Amino acid sequence: MKSILTFLSGLAFAASLSGCIGPPLALTPQTAQRLQAQPPIRFLLTFDDGPSASSFWNPSLSVLDDLAHNPILPGIKAVFFVQTRAPRAGNSDIGRSVMRREHAEGHILGFHTATPWHTNHRSLSPQVLEQSLIDGSGDIAAITGAPPVLLRPPFWNYDKATFAAYQRHGMHVLLTDLSANDGKIWGFNASPQRRANLLKHLAEVRERIAAGEMPVVDGVIPVVVTFHDLNRYSARHMQEYLQILMDSARETGVKTADKPFYDDSDALLRAAMVRTVQSSAQPVELPGFWGWWWDGDSH
Repeated sequence: MKSILTFLSGLAFAASLSGCIGPPLALTPQTAQRLQAQPPIRFLLTFDDGPSASSFWNPSLSVLDDLAHNPILPGIKAVFFVQTRAPRAGNSDIGRSVMRREHAEGHILGFHTATPWHTNHRSLSPQVLEQSLIDGSGDIAAITGAPPVLLRPPFWNYDKATFAAYQRHGMHVLLTDLSANDGKIWGFNASPQRRANLLKHLAEVRERIAAGEMPVVDGVIPVVVTFHDLNRYSARHMQEYLQILMDSARETGVKTADKPFYDDSDALLRAAMVRTVQSSAQPVELPGFWGWWWDGDSH
């Protein structure tokens, strides 16, 4: 059963990157009016699967450079959900040096995996999952001086048992509102529908904003966005992605804050914590294919 779950997760993962993207939800006059009563949004950037261990044009380092230096808001801070025991990621001298730079520049290190591969936590035995949480927490604490408080499970997937294990280690699940669908790392990793994809996701989130369903933190609505810093295409186009997010907000009628991204680590952490899942029974919404795939799956 566990091997089937892992296989299906991978199959869903691949399918999510190749499907056609329909048009975004139209902005109705009623929704536009309701949006006026809501605070502006601020994009909360997150990155999964890194850090890259590559010695040749390291994509994680390229992402860091673009977050620090870009024409929209220099010094953007993000959450990096890292794989601390993966040989092509954090379990390498280069990977550990990248994580040290991420921390030094004010980014937040969150837990993703502490296994050699990107393995669904639900496919691990309780003992292996427990050890991975201990290992990953220790790996991150060795760099930041404190254990991680944010966690994103691989494939977004968890159940009551894995969620309880996260809680025992003081880790809180942060999912996402928008996904770049850029999780493919090897082979064809371009995103030809990147603009249409993010526009469609934000139009769906806009409806929740207009309905007053999104929490407000420090006077803004944090909208969580997910990229993968191992994806070289994403890394090469990071500044374009930042502009696409700004364009998508304008095209969907959503107001952005004066600072449309987070540039303060403490504010970033406050916002991320408010957006975490509070209970394994809490209904969650995931963008695109993942929302359909895990719909009805018992957490």
